Amino acid sequence: MALMFRWLLRLASLAVALIVIGVLLSYYLASRSLPDYDKTLSVSGITADIEIVRDNSAVPHIMALSDRDAFFGLGYAHAQDRLWQLMVMRRTAQGRLSEIFGRRTLRTDTLLRRLDIYSAAKASVVHQDDRTLDALEAYAAGINARISEINMESLGRGAPEFFLFEAEIAPWQPADSLAIIKLMALQLSGHIGDEVLRARTSLLLGDEARLSDILPEMPGSGVAALPQIARLLPGAGTQQAQAGTVGGDFLWPVPRRGLAGASNVWAAAPERSASRGTLLANDPHLGFTAPSIWYLARMELQSGGVIGASIPGIPALMVGRSRQLAWGITSSYLDDQDLFFEEINPDNRQEYRTPDGFKPFETRQSIIRIKDEPPVTLTLLWTDNGPVLPSSQFNLDKITPPGHLVTLSWTALSHEDTSASAAVGLMMAGSVEEGMQISRLYVAPSQNLTMIDDDTVAMKLVGAMPRRDPAHESLGRLPSRGWIATNRWDGYLPYSSNPEFLAPEGGIVGNTNNKMIDRPFPNHVSFEWGDSQRVQRWTSVMQGRKVHTRDSFIEAQLDTVSPAARTLLPLIGRDLWFTGEAAPQGTPARQRQRALALLADWNGEMNEHLPEPLIYAAWLRALQDRLIRDDLGPLAADFNHVEPLFIERVFRDVDGASVWCDVIRSAVVETCSDIARLALDDALIWIDEEFGSSLESLRWGDAHAATHRHPVLGEVPILRYFVNVRQETSGGDHTLMRGRTSGTEPEPFANVHGAGYRGVYDFADPDSSVFISATGQSGHPLSRHYDDLGQLWRRGEYLPMSLDIGLARAASVGITRLVKP
Repeated sequence: MALMFRWLLRLASLAVALIVIGVLLSYYLASRSLPDYDKTLSVSGITADIEIVRDNSAVPHIMALSDRDAFFGLGYAHAQDRLWQLMVMRRTAQGRLSEIFGRRTLRTDTLLRRLDIYSAAKASVVHQDDRTLDALEAYAAGINARISEINMESLGRGAPEFFLFEAEIAPWQPADSLAIIKLMALQLSGHIGDEVLRARTSLLLGDEARLSDILPEMPGSGVAALPQIARLLPGAGTQQAQAGTVGGDFLWPVPRRGLAGASNVWAAAPERSASRGTLLANDPHLGFTAPSIWYLARMELQSGGVIGASIPGIPALMVGRSRQLAWGITSSYLDDQDLFFEEINPDNRQEYRTPDGFKPFETRQSIIRIKDEPPVTLTLLWTDNGPVLPSSQFNLDKITPPGHLVTLSWTALSHEDTSASAAVGLMMAGSVEEGMQISRLYVAPSQNLTMIDDDTVAMKLVGAMPRRDPAHESLGRLPSRGWIATNRWDGYLPYSSNPEFLAPEGGIVGNTNNKMIDRPFPNHVSFEWGDSQRVQRWTSVMQGRKVHTRDSFIEAQLDTVSPAARTLLPLIGRDLWFTGEAAPQGTPARQRQRALALLADWNGEMNEHLPEPLIYAAWLRALQDRLIRDDLGPLAADFNHVEPLFIERVFRDVDGASVWCDVIRSAVVETCSDIARLALDDALIWIDEEFGSSLESLRWGDAHAATHRHPVLGEVPILRYFVNVRQETSGGDHTLMRGRTSGTEPEPFANVHGAGYRGVYDFADPDSSVFISATGQSGHPLSRHYDDLGQLWRRGEYLPMSLDIGLARAASVGITRLVKP
């Protein structure tokens, strides 16, 4: 027995020793890929020495004597910190994920191959202007210099993920950068899903009035430039002005409904600024990932220094400022995608119907290689309207008639896309006027570009606007027949027709993805918009002051008051507030009274430390589900975010919308008050199961945590605790500090989409400008810069955004010198 015990002890000790050795070896190999920021490296392909000064947050300040060398330095810095991110994004755009991840990414690869955006990117390279071609080539050379360094010095393959997934690291090409711009366009576009959902809902309901309830038109004439404050606040003076201070399969690149692009931006002219200098605030919204999609950087160009946020893979600062110009972006919601039904010739399935008769499909074979499995060969098809989409995706199979296929027209599929030239040129523009001119080169993704220089503020919708025929049968809102000539696009509208707001009289311009302009079809921008609520709060905050400061713009970015809550709670609870006698302790009625008492005293602030936001959010979610579940059946699951306009229409009985409150399958006729009461009980039961029955102890932050998930390792047991960044957050779906909820179980209120970057720029004192990103600069989980900015971001703090290189040097964590051989 003693002998057996000794052998068991020895075996256990050996197992522990092997585990320790394995852990240490894994750590050693992984740590080999940690970038050394303090080094001198001889590289070819540069015209003069480059210095990359990393400030104390590891933000690179790239000092070069030529623009070409500055872009080389940016490529090198991106590859130092985000090589895995670069390679995964490139493989996604190319439709080559299955080579390393196997069959679980076949659906993603199939879509990207059929869209063929990489071919469009390769064809677009020659259409860039000379300075952009030079930037693309130099940037690629910088990435490749880092790859060569990794290979030559055995630097752990460049990122720890490469040890887990055998993936060759091919040299970077200029087309790769253009493909990533197109990939971003895909992640910012939601009109495909909107068209399909409208079609499915229309087929199910059959009543146009009820369709207008659940998919409401955006009211009003649009908001962009605010009027003179004197007309809104008569007698406003100095005292008032100063008062107060999961989306599909693995790596699926298409956003779920409600999670396409968003963002906030606003700007103030000198007359609306306390310091008499222009101001701009911007916080673009994307899905949360670790690392963030954003990468902070500063570059010294021949036109001067620029600083802001870049996207690894793209040789430009997409948002930021120079000494002469600052710019920010929001998703414009331009309707730049249309679906078409294509009729197949019943006598020859290789042909489709056109206005002039049947015509052969354009075809090409494409082979998808799958790890550890035989390859799959696709036959790619195109019509005059665009590529044929897989019928198994986007629920197309549920709306496509027999004998038909569905194609997509989309601006991002252009083979002459000069969006990269616009992005590069904007960094070098010296004024709003120059920025307006260079931005005519934008094709996709369409954005609302807001700019300031020393004395002017402006907003311009940039990106190609499809030219549609006034006789289009669906107005682009539903899939239409591709063989009808009036349904087809006829090129693009001239850039001059894109909405613009230049030096508005009221001195304030901005966008929260709201309806910005009201023009009749086909000169409209969109029928679908991303916001009907935040704009109400923004208008109030902006017009609540005669003049603004950098700090008041920061305050607005961090505002967590929900106008939807302030509007809807009095409506849905109007027959429930303080009615009847106190219910017995421990009964559902008593719990309901406690919840209503809390909500009655709440100001609508979605603060992470309060219980009321969780009660409100759960109530509204349960309410919408009760209203639509019996009418829409399983389709109700697609409406997984509360639509305030729908709830308001129902409870105000707009055009008979209160009919939604009656449960079709029940014998009695339910009122809206009945449904509101039942929904509140549903919400309280759910809260009790998930968080306990003590309502006063609830915290919104427990349910509304932001998880910045590693796109590949974020679901892997044990590893996920090291690679995911989780933070409790305030805000909600309809607050200026937007924290879009997932809408799906098991965490319907998890914060999954928001401002991964925030920046505020003050041209009265440009170096007092500030910015922040949501995680950290490094994509390496072992780096202290992987998540070091996360808590600052969560607390609403910022980093200084200065072009003073002396400040960066004073607290640098390293200086990399790239020298000529």
